[in-house]
This record gives sequence, C-alpha cells and structure tokens, in this order.
Amino acid sequence: MDSPTYLALTQDAISPDDLIARITTPGTGAVVLFTGIVRGITTHGETRQTSHLDYEAYSPMAEEKMKQICVEIRERWSAVEGIAIAQRIGQLDAGTITTVIACSAGHRDSGVFEAARYGIDRLKEIVPIWKKETGPDGASWVEGHYHPAAGE
Repeated sequence: MDSPTYLALTQDAISPDDLIARITTPGTGAVVLFTGIVRGITTHGETRQTSHLDYEAYSPMAEEKMKQICVEIRERWSAVEGIAIAQRIGQLDAGTITTVIACSAGHRDSGVFEAARYGIDRLKEIVPIWKKETGPDGASWVEGHYHPAAGE
C-alpha cells in the first residue's frame, strides 16, 4: 500500500477533517495534527495587536521543500503512514488557520507526535514562505528562519 501524502499551498480555507481523511488508511489508529492560527495579540517581546497577516510564497520551491519534509519524516519515523502539509497564502485575519501538519500511524506511540512537530519545525526552517503582519500601528515583514542558500 502506498503511503498517503497530501501537500497544499493554497488560498482556500484548510479543513483539518479533510486532511485527516486524506491520510487515514485502514490501519490508522492515530492522527496527530499541528494547527497554526493567526494570533490577534503577539506577546514575544513588545505586545502588539495583529489584524491580519499576508502570506506569500515562491510556489515551485515551496512545494519541493514540502516534499522534502515528507521524505525526511518517513526516513526518521518509518511507522508514519500518512503525511499532510497545508499552508495558506494570501491575506488571513486573526483567528484563521494558516498551517496544518498532520501525520498518521497505526499507534500513538510510533513517533507520530514527534513527526508532526518535526514537520512544522522544518516548514518554518526551509520552506520559502514570507509573512507581513498588519495591525493598528502599521505593517511589517516578519523575519523567518528561511534564508536561501546559493543555487536554491
């Protein structure tokens, strides 16, 4: 049986239920989801309000890097059956789902929690997605972890 994989870089709303259905097999007994949401108030450093975020991505490279994350997860956690990575782009209001990482496996103790955590950490680290934060005090680009290497 092929391991189900679903990747999406989309302007459409992300349905966690749809993602679960896409990565569930007859042997699935556990699905772990990480769901990122636009914060209305950020408290790292100086507290500030956010009305919305604007997400942009370099789609061809973002999709390749998302595939890379799936390969890495499967190399590290062989019991993971299904993987879904979905990232919204465009203008998203506070409270909106921005990202969902989902991993499925036969059992909860098979590394599925760790795999989902790894998925979001790697997404933030290597996928070329940028966000601009807008609030009552104006807008600014939020510095992320991704910095392209020569030749990327």
